[in-house]
Amino acid sequence: MTINKFTGKTKEEAIECAKQAFGPNAVIMNIKEIKPKGLFGIFKSSTYEVTAAMDEKKQTQTITTSQLARTTLPGKIDYKADEEIKMPSFAPKSASETLKPTPAPAAPKAAEQTSDIEQEIKELDSIAKMMESTFDKPQNKEPSKPQSAQELKFVRILYKTLLDNEVDEKYINQILDEIEKFLRPGNSLDVILSNVYQKLILRFGQPETIKVNGKKPRVVFFVGPTGVGKTTTIAKIASKFKVNYNKNIAFITADTYRIAATDQLRTFANILDTPLSVIYTATELNSAVAEYEQADVIFVDTAGFSHKNETQRNDMRALLAGLSPEYEKSVYLVLSATTKYRDLISIIDSYKDIDDYKLIFTKLDETSSYGNLLNIKLYSDAGISYVTNGQNVPDDIEVFDTQKIVKQLLGGRQ
Repeated sequence: MTINKFTGKTKEEAIECAKQAFGPNAVIMNIKEIKPKGLFGIFKSSTYEVTAAMDEKKQTQTITTSQLARTTLPGKIDYKADEEIKMPSFAPKSASETLKPTPAPAAPKAAEQTSDIEQEIKELDSIAKMMESTFDKPQNKEPSKPQSAQELKFVRILYKTLLDNEVDEKYINQILDEIEKFLRPGNSLDVILSNVYQKLILRFGQPETIKVNGKKPRVVFFVGPTGVGKTTTIAKIASKFKVNYNKNIAFITADTYRIAATDQLRTFANILDTPLSVIYTATELNSAVAEYEQADVIFVDTAGFSHKNETQRNDMRALLAGLSPEYEKSVYLVLSATTKYRDLISIIDSYKDIDDYKLIFTKLDETSSYGNLLNIKLYSDAGISYVTNGQNVPDDIEVFDTQKIVKQLLGGRQ
């Protein structure tokens, strides 16, 4: 396969250059807008760069998985990374229905080559039924053997679905590269989908929740940036331990920066009939913990700070390091699922040298994209323990359900 780049003032002009060089069956792999740089760049127009390929062996050459998500089947729609597309809804249907091979079409006319994208997705509606039957119900039928064109369409849709869920492209390519060996005759689409599902499950791992099975008390710190809901999250988890598990708990707050932060936690403490101590420096921590040595769990609320604030980060480091080694410690970094990926990366970088921590994601009810949960799990190598999905205490919190999130990442029902 020969690959080259072509430029033009518009997308159409760049594509036309590629087709003039490689012929009408040129494979458009990527389209990139190049914005002018420099002081006077705002007065200049953007240009476009098209990466195209010519398959010298026509359709006999095997396509790699990383190319798979960007190539175009002859006579079909071009699924480029910047093209808008919606994954078909995964409505519950019969588990006995499987994807059937589509007969090879006749040579398409020129007008048919620009078929509407909705018709393309409609043809793939059986993938939605397969999602439900693969993960929710056992199948006794022999799996179908789809044509290679169906496999290509399926993986392309799968790639775009993960991308629409804001999964980092490098992680998508890693996963698809690993399943490339399953893209061969004889393997059905449900086998491919099952392997993607299993690999996502393994990448998330199992949640690590708060355990009370060692020395008492266990001191649990909640850290994170401002505005992510640390105090409310503490109240939700503490309520579970107090009411559901009948554990003896206590609160300590070191959040003396935020106005009314102490009052908020004190309100929760009064409702739960639980003691609360306020500390102003790291040196006061051990004496406060000693007051509650009979408690099963001590929940420590900390001050939220910007990841750019070095002084507050040092204060946090001193607080966590100041706990006496005679006490068992857990640290949970609380993040909002609505925070931009770039900002989440910066936050993780600012906490990476503070302590060994697990993750809690809040505000899942305020977003429809869960890709950042996978992105940050893989970037930080820290397990996700809990997620919250509302403001109600204590109901709107749950242990991280790996299978549910993976199904949603793959386009399943929410």
